[in-house]
Amino acid sequence: MVTAGPPDAVPGGADGQRPPPRFDHRDPGTPADSWDRALHGGVADLDLAGVGSVLVLAAHPDDETLGAGGLIARARTADLPVTVVVATAGEHSHPRSTTVTPRDLAARRRGEVRAAVDDLAPTAAVQLLGLPDGELAAHLDRLVAAVRPLVHRDTVVVAPWRGDGHPDHAAAGEAAARVARAGGARLWEYPVWAWHWADPDSEDIPRDRLRRVALDPAEHRAKLRAVDRHASQHRPLSGSPGDEALLGSTFLEHFSRPVEFFLTGGEGGDASDHGADHGADHGAGPPDRSLPAAFFDDFYRANGDDPWGFADRWYERRKRAATLAALPRPRYRSAFEPGCSIGVLTAELADRCDQVLAMDLAVAAVGSARRRLAGHPRVRVVQGAVPDDWPDGRFDLVVLSEVGYYCSPSDLDRLVDAAAGALTPDGTLVACHWRHPVAEYPLTGDAVHDALHRHPLLQRTVEHREDDFLLEVFGTGRARSVAAETGLLG
Repeated sequence: MVTAGPPDAVPGGADGQRPPPRFDHRDPGTPADSWDRALHGGVADLDLAGVGSVLVLAAHPDDETLGAGGLIARARTADLPVTVVVATAGEHSHPRSTTVTPRDLAARRRGEVRAAVDDLAPTAAVQLLGLPDGELAAHLDRLVAAVRPLVHRDTVVVAPWRGDGHPDHAAAGEAAARVARAGGARLWEYPVWAWHWADPDSEDIPRDRLRRVALDPAEHRAKLRAVDRHASQHRPLSGSPGDEALLGSTFLEHFSRPVEFFLTGGEGGDASDHGADHGADHGAGPPDRSLPAAFFDDFYRANGDDPWGFADRWYERRKRAATLAALPRPRYRSAFEPGCSIGVLTAELADRCDQVLAMDLAVAAVGSARRRLAGHPRVRVVQGAVPDDWPDGRFDLVVLSEVGYYCSPSDLDRLVDAAAGALTPDGTLVACHWRHPVAEYPLTGDAVHDALHRHPLLQRTVEHREDDFLLEVFGTGRARSVAAETGLLG
């Protein structure tokens, strides 16, 4: 575990915390029961509601088990896809060994982590990146690039706490924060060494960010079995000097308890967790201005042609099907879809509309959408931002899909006014938005729908609410249900 530099000293400092003290893994450290007393009854529960997949990032083999083994087991029970990414093989955990080479130790530790994850979640995917042990900070871009494709908006990214005191842990946590931020995902950070060096009576570990996962007996047993798999770390490699056990029994007591702790809401990651009060109106971003074009240009540049996975992710395909099914009429004359991104929903709207005008702010998105929709002569894709570039004309369908929360409150009010004013008397407005707060967004999806409800011209006719998204259909004052419109009610 302590694998950077001399094994008895680990400098640290990350996540906006003051640098933790240098510590020696051979010291007794803070007893586990001291933390039990300090945290008893004062930490809210954390759950997997609304999570579509779990990505666990470890700096070294055994971090995943010590910090999040119980959570991995819970995700398996919940039938959630789990991926465990281990950045290094931990080949320098015993730099003074004269009996085991780093290469041999790396092979041993790779086998240990595979066996441990198999105990926790046999169906989990394990990726071993083989980056240099003790040098993760110098390979941060490679780590981010490896992890980024695995992160979706419904992923919870679980990683070492950036303030844990180990430089490889700080680097792994920073990589996780970057990909979580870019993908709009949640970030949960697990302490490992902080339990050893931190003072329970201080704010060494930010108490207001701590959340807990209480393990059931099966999860707890699975974690204990998995911890035992990492024998190279808690048993001597041999009787020779330099082969001593790295993790002592006092240290391991922190991870033998039937509870795990995570820090949520840190800078650089999504602030969403189900035990915290984030407010009803604003996301975690600046509420006084809409997101600029540069944000989206940078986002596409960093995350590829389809950064949200509209084309391939089941979450997006299912949500798109629900959106189309909610439309009260089989066909529309003229539709407007602002924030069309790469045009995946636009293509399906084209099958039900005589004409579609699609708009996006990002240059890359407009280019992708035009290529995707080249075979649809009745679809036009333009670059622009709403509400400032709202087009002239009237529409019998306006689609606000995952766009409203990018606006400031004042711009959102203008957007809703423009949308309501552009509807024909028989027009439909459909709105669908992600409900979890995202760090950079000025508003939440629920705040967007609250604004729609406040508008005097709009009347809701359809509501579909899930933990992850809210889908609603509005008409003007004369709007009626599908059954009423089609004569089923007489």
